[in-house]
Amino acid sequence: MTSLPHPSSPATAGPTLPSRRGWPRARVWNVLFRTVHIAATGLLLGGHAFGAQPAQLYLLLATAVATGLALIGLELATTPGWAYQGCALFVYAKLALVCLVPVAWAYRVPILLGVVVLASVGSHAPRSLRHYSIREKRVMIGPTSSV
Repeated sequence: MTSLPHPSSPATAGPTLPSRRGWPRARVWNVLFRTVHIAATGLLLGGHAFGAQPAQLYLLLATAVATGLALIGLELATTPGWAYQGCALFVYAKLALVCLVPVAWAYRVPILLGVVVLASVGSHAPRSLRHYSIREKRVMIGPTSSV
């Protein structure tokens, strides 16, 4: 029985992708920020859905904003051109919806559910959409993407 070469062996490996320069353990930070962000936003949505008092949600809102900004900052610091890619466009759309909440308070739960839908679709969209650059007019794979 012959064994297959390891996926990272020179015979089968594709182009080498750069590390997230300037950020030691960037993947660990990304997972940490994303986990806390998902927990905070889920609890925040649940709080709104089940009628929690706004004062009870401030800490969750602050945590969601802080971790969201940390995730954006990590992407901008480590992925040149991220701000012009499809994945960033999904983030901008989510931010636009979130900004509607104070002016459309009665509709905050459906708006926040829309944010969840955008997050899910954006996270699981094909690579050709997530990493398409509107500036470069092509899919960015390699040094200018986070894949």
